[in-house]
Amino acid sequence: MTLAIFDLDNTLLNGDSDHAWGLFLAELNIVDANHHRQQQERYYADYVAGKLDIHEFLRFQLRALKDNDPLDLRQWRERFVAEKILPMISQHACDLVQRHRAQGHTLMIITATNRFITQPIAREFDVDVLIATEPEMTNGRFTGEVQGVPCFQDGKVALLNAWLTENEEDLVGSWCYTDSHNDLSLMRIVDHPVAVNPDAVLAAEANHHGWPIVEFHHHSDHA
Repeated sequence: MTLAIFDLDNTLLNGDSDHAWGLFLAELNIVDANHHRQQQERYYADYVAGKLDIHEFLRFQLRALKDNDPLDLRQWRERFVAEKILPMISQHACDLVQRHRAQGHTLMIITATNRFITQPIAREFDVDVLIATEPEMTNGRFTGEVQGVPCFQDGKVALLNAWLTENEEDLVGSWCYTDSHNDLSLMRIVDHPVAVNPDAVLAAEANHHGWPIVEFHHHSDHA
């Protein structure tokens, strides 16, 4: 098996699904719009700068799941994917995934964004293996807490290694695509790391190590 690993936000998507979800909820007045926008921008800046406190962010981000009925959440999510996510999917991203599928590779999306948001997005790419931050549920409702390790930075590596062990697989011949220096620990353990729309830190690392750099155009042509 050859594994092709894809980051989601700003890699397969021309945008950040976690960030967009918060803004979408604000548009619907499900959360306080001004407060949520301010917090979203602050956390996103911390993420870009590589200093995000993932536990603090997740307590903030998962509160909307805790505070609302799961049926309502699923209905909002359906609108969110149609209105906000599909326009973020470019033909470049679809073609990249399809190239690996055509080679018989096992496709995986690995993302810090929680599974509630990302599960339907993975389905849009027809990718069955999704490793994401897991929001905890009890008695059919979200608790606002994280189940297990957040899928972020070294947590991605830990969760990937657990998946490899469980499935008796390895990283021989593996590929990984990401835009962010937050994924450098992941990039360093695969055989074929590729920087996609890289931030400045990742671009410098890619140039230093001779990793390929791919620039997708930031427009959507998803049918």
